Amino acid sequence: MVKIRLSRHGSRKKPFYRIVVTDSRSARNGRFIEKIGFFNPIGYLKNEKFKINFNKVEYWKKIGAKISPRVQYLIKTYQ
Repeated sequence: MVKIRLSRHGSRKKPFYRIVVTDSRSARNGRFIEKIGFFNPIGYLKNEKFKINFNKVEYWKKIGAKISPRVQYLIKTYQ
């Protein structure tokens, strides 16, 4: 099953998340199919906190990808 979920990057106490399309069997930070955005929870005023390619999200949803609850929340919040 294909999922759209977060992949954690960044250093300790300074998380940075990439929004990726991945196979559900792969590890959280492991192999992915495509990067479609990012989420920076501690972003400053100058930096963007959230960016996603909505066209890619619609494409992958049409194919049958499931969106994780956290990514679904972020899309609703920042849309």
